Amino acid sequence: MISFKPLQCDGGTLAHYTSLFSRCFPRARGFTVTYLDWLYRQNPDGEAIGFDAWDGDQLAAHYACVPSPTLLTGRAVKGLLSLNTATDPMYQGQGLFTRLAQLTYQAAAETGVDCVVGVANASSTAGFVRKLGFQQVQALDARVGIGGLDIDWAHATSRMQFSRNWTDEALAWRCANPRNAVYARQHRDVTQFHAAAWGLSLPVYAELPLGSLPRPSERQKTRLSPLRLFIGLVPEGACRFRRYPSITQRLRPSPLNFIYRSLTGSQQSLEPGAVGFSFLDFDAY
Repeated sequence: MISFKPLQCDGGTLAHYTSLFSRCFPRARGFTVTYLDWLYRQNPDGEAIGFDAWDGDQLAAHYACVPSPTLLTGRAVKGLLSLNTATDPMYQGQGLFTRLAQLTYQAAAETGVDCVVGVANASSTAGFVRKLGFQQVQALDARVGIGGLDIDWAHATSRMQFSRNWTDEALAWRCANPRNAVYARQHRDVTQFHAAAWGLSLPVYAELPLGSLPRPSERQKTRLSPLRLFIGLVPEGACRFRRYPSITQRLRPSPLNFIYRSLTGSQQSLEPGAVGFSFLDFDAY
């Protein structure tokens, strides 16, 4: 008989998660106990929130979100980033993921979490929208270009309905990803972030206004290639992307959609073109 239990961050349970991921995603790399301990337990904004489905001692399914403090139209709220979901092949088709997600959002709302966001591919977007009440806000932009993005941050801030509310401590944690380190440097009036893009020779790239920088002791120095990959969203009219042409749809492996769900009703939906989001804000890199 299936029982549902809250996610745990102890070493033994994390080992169960890595085993489940290897059964569900045999080609995936990086789901180690070290990585999950960093992701689920070491986040300075709090431990992961989620639920597991157990069949006796057998882990049948797992769902995890991590705390992601958010600005909704300039108002600081508690948010979640929807991340890892896996169902053992022997237990698929039983609606376990939907049940785990519902339990997770109920528990999160009871602790004052305002909203949950995620990035869903083409095959999973419909399930999040139809079964779990998410809004499909818009597809992530994907561009390759040279140099900085030249974002007008004053315009972006005035237009922004959603953005991640980063602190220096949280950025230091994000840069310390043991699976794929993120590097940061100050350049003119922005902080530039970059990391290796899986299978590509160019780095994935993002910018934040100056002042958003991990502590110096947490920064790592590495050469930043002038040719860069941008995946994310900038509020409409805040960036012309002069040196960053869009990647054509046929060259993208899978369209990625930014999805949003309110848990409290304070902001039921977001306008397309009013979101700030980058590779820093989700787990692809």
